[in-house]
Amino acid sequence: MSLLVNSSFSPEDLDVLRSALDAWCAEQRVDIKSVEAQFAASAVLDLYQAGHDSREKLLHALHDRKAA
Repeated sequence: MSLLVNSSFSPEDLDVLRSALDAWCAEQRVDIKSVEAQFAASAVLDLYQAGHDSREKLLHALHDRKAA
């Protein structure tokens, strides 16, 4: 998992992160509590910190990452 040192997220950031993760889990038919969802959550955090700052950008980047 990612090491989040000195990272802080606003409520709006958390809404974007959760929305993207929820959408990805629904698309993949993955339970939010599964190990696969935990890996996706880690990827979402990494991608968000890399500049993918909207639900749509995060989902697109997650799909690209999975295809690679």
